[in-house]
Amino acid sequence: MTRTDRGTSTDRVSEQVRLGAKVRALRRRESLTQVQLAGQLGVSASYLNLIEANRRPLPANLLIKLAQLFGVDVGAFATDEDGRLVADLTEAFADPVLEGYDLTSVDVRELAAASPEAARAVLGLYRAYQAAHASADDLSSRLRDGEALAGPDGARPPSMVPSEEVSDYLQRSWNHFPALEAAAEELAARAKLTSEDLYAGLIRHLEHHLGISVQIAHWEPLRGVLRRYDPDRKTLTLSELLPTRSRTFQLAHQIAIITLGEALDRHVADGRFSSPEARVLAKVALANYFAGAVIMPYAAFHQAARDERYDIDVLGRRFRVGFEQVCHRLTTLRRPGAEGVPFHMIRIDVAGNISKRFSASGIRFARFSGACPRWNVFSAFMTPGMIRIQVSRMPDGVAYFCIARTIQKDAGGYHSQQPVQSIGLGCQIEFAHQLVYSDGVNLDARDMLVPVGVTCRLCERTQCEQRAVPSLKVPLHVDENLRGLSLYTTVER
Repeated sequence: MTRTDRGTSTDRVSEQVRLGAKVRALRRRESLTQVQLAGQLGVSASYLNLIEANRRPLPANLLIKLAQLFGVDVGAFATDEDGRLVADLTEAFADPVLEGYDLTSVDVRELAAASPEAARAVLGLYRAYQAAHASADDLSSRLRDGEALAGPDGARPPSMVPSEEVSDYLQRSWNHFPALEAAAEELAARAKLTSEDLYAGLIRHLEHHLGISVQIAHWEPLRGVLRRYDPDRKTLTLSELLPTRSRTFQLAHQIAIITLGEALDRHVADGRFSSPEARVLAKVALANYFAGAVIMPYAAFHQAARDERYDIDVLGRRFRVGFEQVCHRLTTLRRPGAEGVPFHMIRIDVAGNISKRFSASGIRFARFSGACPRWNVFSAFMTPGMIRIQVSRMPDGVAYFCIARTIQKDAGGYHSQQPVQSIGLGCQIEFAHQLVYSDGVNLDARDMLVPVGVTCRLCERTQCEQRAVPSLKVPLHVDENLRGLSLYTTVER
């Protein structure tokens, strides 16, 4: 359990520590000795050793040389990823199983800064612990209820590790992949795609250039399958239940799988995924990214977003896509010189399970525990189809402007109805004026901000009426003669 900082030692965890660790990690990744890297940088090995040991700052000229040498963006040395790592570690160490360890928040930050790979290993162990704990609970309930311990194929319930790995990879890449954007533009030029003829144009490209026939099948023979590609017969079958916009997306996705295999594999290799399942899931995510870039070309979509002040419904109709697809595409607008508003996006179900998350706004999402119920992404379930607006403040003092709305997947048919989910999209409040949804909202009325946290266990707001568990940052005082709105809510006597 993490406790409050001791004195001002936080200040000693400087930017130099983070950069020293990053230099060392990059050098080891390329299997270079300090002598070899120093020679390429034109400095002495002893000076490089001092930089890696955090006893000397990293000069700007060496920073640029390192970025060029290792083929990474200078932004790779930025601290946002460190911040996410610290936040994830803090949440993990907040687990009651670690209450006996007198860890401070400074300890956590120093671990993440001085040895980020060790910190990620700790997170990996914690995820494995959570998966094992969940499996044990499931096994126990099955034994108690007399159920079989495994399915007909002997498979066990999978853990969430592969999806977590892919989410982390997208976050590290800022959910922006220039090579896939370029490939989408090349396809549009080669196939002469237009916004008015996109669906038919993709079919023509598949048939004339790739020799693949496209057919729309009745739903009963497919039952549960929306897209199926047979590489031997070179046929792509789509379900009749898919509306045209979803068929278009599936066509572009399949083109990516067929024609961009090597490019997708390179991206997946860069992600250093730990399992075949994670690698396949990442490849699917990248193919989806390509499909979105085909349907919503970067330049046209970015300009339209600016012109329409990020009106999601207008953008959806113009590009013939759904609410979620527009929101997802808005998070990818990170092209240098043509950036969009830095958004965060989250998708949850009615049980609060987070199935998609990305943050370019700097907001933190819960990784291992329940999210704050005060977010409008939860209240959106109370008004299906209606956009909910919220101006909130996180515990770190940063204010955000957020919208949320429910969605339902395109499936079609009475027996194929999909569960309702909620999409949350937001940005820091200084960008809110660029959004049409801020019209009529007094963005300067900071006393009206809704206090929102990451998760109850890490939130210091003890007077929150929706608190579900006690805060680990504030001592718990329970008075048997006094009852507030929540058992763990502080009440003034």
